[in-house]
Amino acid sequence: MYNKEGYNLEFKEEASKTFLKTVSAYANYNDGEIIFGLDDYGNVVGVKESPKEEALRIENMINDSLSPVPYFEIIIKEVEGKTIIILEVKKGKDTPYYYKGKAYKRGDTASIEVDRFELRRLALEGINMHYEDRKASSQDLNFSILEARLKKEAGIERLNLDILKTLNLYHKDGYYNTAGELLADENYIDFSGIDIVKFGKDINKILYRKTIKSVSLLTQFDSAVDIFEQYYTFEEIDGYNRINKELIPREAFRESLANAIVHRVWDTNSYIQIAMYEDKIEINSPGGLPAGISKDEYLYGNISVLRNPIIAGVFNRLNIIEKFGTGIARINKEYTQSISKPDFEVSENRIRIILPVIQIDPIDLSEDENMIYELLKEEVELSRKEIDLKTGFNKSKTIRILNSLIDKKIISKTGSGSALTYKLK
Repeated sequence: MYNKEGYNLEFKEEASKTFLKTVSAYANYNDGEIIFGLDDYGNVVGVKESPKEEALRIENMINDSLSPVPYFEIIIKEVEGKTIIILEVKKGKDTPYYYKGKAYKRGDTASIEVDRFELRRLALEGINMHYEDRKASSQDLNFSILEARLKKEAGIERLNLDILKTLNLYHKDGYYNTAGELLADENYIDFSGIDIVKFGKDINKILYRKTIKSVSLLTQFDSAVDIFEQYYTFEEIDGYNRINKELIPREAFRESLANAIVHRVWDTNSYIQIAMYEDKIEINSPGGLPAGISKDEYLYGNISVLRNPIIAGVFNRLNIIEKFGTGIARINKEYTQSISKPDFEVSENRIRIILPVIQIDPIDLSEDENMIYELLKEEVELSRKEIDLKTGFNKSKTIRILNSLIDKKIISKTGSGSALTYKLK
């Protein structure tokens, strides 16, 4: 039995034409496998026809139906006394890859048709060009803000055309590209920028609102950070000392904001939306995940597929982002000592990062819950029996309290059976 279907794995009992949509999706975005001779649950049922003839039929179906024809390999294999056929499809360079005049992408475990915006991105990629590398609408651009940042962070004396070429903001064919326009002091094309709203006790009370657009991405970034500091940082006097405090980690906000700017889509009329509440900040970035990366890879894999590599490269040189692919880990690290943790919501057209106010100790625990919480603060992790001994609780009471702490997302459990242990999240 195989693992369940996923972003880059699909099961088919037989080679019906529907698998060709998945071939298009893999060729357009990411390597993937289709295994024939498995049911939907990964159970081996075997191919019903002659394996060699079925493999040849699969090959002919791809050659006759996909345009252009992607690179693929077919492997015949014996598993559990039955024959399966493994089709391996590689991501191609000549995107888009069409099936019956339509291009497809993976949506979790299904293959769905791409929209016209995504089709345009695939076409640009097929000629080795990203949207940000297209010719800018204006060639009368100034870069005093970028120059000041480069002087400070990279030690340059003066920004010139050669440096702009090195940063890939000026094309070898003699024009500024869209990335250059976005990083110029002013850009008058209708690029959507950042929309920031600060709410009061509820969403009906708007304390502050600002829309930042038509200026350099660096100005947008700095302005948003300034507004964040206005509401979520403060000074506390301890004796003769002033101590800087943060309700929400500043570095977590900076990383989330940079992530939104670097990975958003620019060819759609949608703003990066920052909603500021008393207990959290929500940062919504238009565009969903970059093509070729799954939600799990985005959250846990330290894998970076750059939608806007030129902008990302400039942000990296200016030390706004430290290393590609580590943003989520760096955000989580800022909450190591906090009970409240950041959350990440990924949909097809948007990524939402939720940064809660730091909470060092829980405030809504019963006396018994607090006893176990304080116990786990002192220990790395404990078994249920160890907690029984240290608290004097009986088994059923300990289990009830532990389950309550799990429901409140304060502790987690690992292992199973006699090896089951509990620890703070």
